[in-house]
Amino acid sequence: MKRIILIITVISAAIMELIDTSIVNVALNYMSGNLGATLEDISWVVTAYGIANVIIIPMTSFLVNNLGRRNYYIGSIILFTVCSFMCGNSTNLWELVMFRFLQGIGGGALLSVSAMVVYECFPKEKQNIASALFGIGVFIGPTIGPTLGGFITDNFSWRWIFYINIPLGILAAILCFRLLPESPTRQKVKKIDWWGIILLIIGIGSLQTVLERGETEDWFATRYIVFLTAAAVLSLVLFVHRELTIPHPVVKLSVLKHPSLSISAILTFITGIGMFTSIYLTPVLAQRFLGFNPAQAGLLLLPGSIIAVFALIITGKVLQKGVPPALVVLLGFCCFIYFNWSMGQVNLEVSFATISINLIFRALGMALLTVPLASLAVSSLKPEDMPQGTAINNMMRQLGGSFGISIINTYIARRVALHRTDLISNLTPDNRSVMDRLQTYTSLFQSKGFGFPEAQQKAIALMEKIVVKQSFFLSYIDAYMVIGLAFIFVLPLLLFFLKRNKNKKIVIVSADH
Repeated sequence: MKRIILIITVISAAIMELIDTSIVNVALNYMSGNLGATLEDISWVVTAYGIANVIIIPMTSFLVNNLGRRNYYIGSIILFTVCSFMCGNSTNLWELVMFRFLQGIGGGALLSVSAMVVYECFPKEKQNIASALFGIGVFIGPTIGPTLGGFITDNFSWRWIFYINIPLGILAAILCFRLLPESPTRQKVKKIDWWGIILLIIGIGSLQTVLERGETEDWFATRYIVFLTAAAVLSLVLFVHRELTIPHPVVKLSVLKHPSLSISAILTFITGIGMFTSIYLTPVLAQRFLGFNPAQAGLLLLPGSIIAVFALIITGKVLQKGVPPALVVLLGFCCFIYFNWSMGQVNLEVSFATISINLIFRALGMALLTVPLASLAVSSLKPEDMPQGTAINNMMRQLGGSFGISIINTYIARRVALHRTDLISNLTPDNRSVMDRLQTYTSLFQSKGFGFPEAQQKAIALMEKIVVKQSFFLSYIDAYMVIGLAFIFVLPLLLFFLKRNKNKKIVIVSADH
């Protein structure tokens, strides 16, 4: 019974952390008005959390070994909970950003360490069931975040987005204090790699800031984006060199010499792009262009989420029976490719049911990728290297999300200008349908009491709004197709695992054990 309670506790903690990656997105407008900040500045609330997460996740193995898993995990829960309270109590933007960053530092352990605990609770022959159970949390967290955030914001206040973490965090800390054992594989750190930590913080922090803020700041037209780009490149180059040459690195990058991990990390990076960009694009598409309210946009994801939970469990059992994980990954990639292709075919008349069905394929893709990719990543690592390999793999998923959203935002901005030019080129006086539409709109405004000149100006302005809306809609549709192409582009990497499976059966092990 204690084992079951511990499993539920740590998975719930991981879900809580992942929900907080996306729960604030729907509340940014409310925060902006309440705190007197611009929409551009308020986005730092999202950026700060992402930066902290990506910095701390690759350091998980080092922190567990140095501080002890029990101390580090319980301390992280307490930090996350306290900072959630402080976020809710913030009275200005930069106070909120600071506590949001610290909340992200605490949240980093709730993902990787939670996984380690889940896998230790299962015998080796049932490790894929453990992967599936933890995969449910990985999938559910970012998916329900916007829906939950919208419900709380509409019915209570944006501050309750943070306050709801408090009772959950307190309960998780108490249960872990009573039930969580120390890691049996802990290796005390002999010497702390302070320079590695500093270079990692500067490099990843600068890179995440550039990715999150680049499009908003017009990329290299802004001085601080140029400076941070240079800082990111220099720091990360020095970091990689240092971690590969010193005896006790903070992040053991030498594990990437194993092709199974390095190739899986690339596939996980692409999966992160698909996972986070689809959650970013679809609600915006539904609300901005199709007229759905936040609750309806959230319900779009519900059928796929339910099906994915069962698919994750089935995936674990299928892998347990000896099906090659690379084949399952291939099927998952195909589901993601189909999802993006199908979303690339929709129009402004698309129904709720059609999008919901498309999202089922996205959910199936996630379910089919979560467990086998984690297994493939560590399939050739020594037991003592598995936590580090998993931390790197988790970091790649988060970086994939940051890269994906940044690239897609830039791509959409460029495509909007192109589509607008194409559409306007067809708005000519010799185009009969255009002139008929203009006349109809002019008559409509005249019927509301406007004179002919003013009615015609309003009709032209209305047509301009329609062009802008259509340009954005077409750009979002194009974005889905680009994401699908990214999945197609990396498919050949699966040949490594398929060839390897012919010569030697891949032993499926846990992602974090």
